Amino acid sequence: MSEFGAGFLDQAALIALYMLSASFLLTVLRVIIGPTLPDRILSLDMLVSIVIGFIAVIGIRSGFALYVDIAIALGLVGFLATVAFARFVMMRGHVGDDTKADEIEQERTS
Repeated sequence: MSEFGAGFLDQAALIALYMLSASFLLTVLRVIIGPTLPDRILSLDMLVSIVIGFIAVIGIRSGFALYVDIAIALGLVGFLATVAFARFVMMRGHVGDDTKADEIEQERTS
């Protein structure tokens, strides 16, 4: 790789790390603030995606292909966790909107 290409890739990875750090902090703020459980679940899913981005960028900077496998495994675990949380919210029937909870309860009784 030419020196210009290596320098450009290094700068792009550095900018990506800064942007991922900012998005990570904003997403953590969303997890803390909420206000509803589905908002927090989506925020946690977003955190997993951001961490996958971190791992990918670090893999590019270091040149180790093993990081790609770790990112894929984390993506699978994150997907399963999101599905489990969504199923929990669905079974619980309360998503912050009482009208939806009433509709779900009526469907269960009928």
